[in-house]
Amino acid sequence: MRIIGRDGVAAVSQRRVAAEADVPPSAVMYHYASVDELLLAALTRVNDSYVAALEALARDPRSAPRGLAELVTAPDREHLRAECELFLMAARRPALRPEAERWRGAVDAFLAPYLDDPVDRAAAAAAVDGLFLRGCLEDPPPGVEEVHRIIERLVSPRRSGPAGPR
Repeated sequence: MRIIGRDGVAAVSQRRVAAEADVPPSAVMYHYASVDELLLAALTRVNDSYVAALEALARDPRSAPRGLAELVTAPDREHLRAECELFLMAARRPALRPEAERWRGAVDAFLAPYLDDPVDRAAAAAAVDGLFLRGCLEDPPPGVEEVHRIIERLVSPRRSGPAGPR
């Protein structure tokens, strides 16, 4: 993740990972036969952490939106950039797609107690993904309070407003 955060996915090689970990290249090659296996292991580890965090947050629905905001605005931007880059790699590397799907499923399950409609959940999940991207791209990144307000709006019951176009 440090290599991806600093230099991007293209910089990942078994030798470079071995040097970063201060182990012989054979140790990395023994556990990971290819760069794709390294990337899958990195994404799986990241996803394990996020999925576990979402499951823990869901135990208290009243504080869960704030907890999600704190998760989205984690301070380590280099690591966040690496995570986002790995998730985007799933578009080109089919081996990574099940992890991207697992993330979507975890976010959907997190949002289900707040939003009955699957379309509303899909829209809110897309917004959460967008908030992660904003954390990578904007300087300064959105803060916890701003993200919390957005998430609260996403999961709050719809308010009736002016009728839209017909």
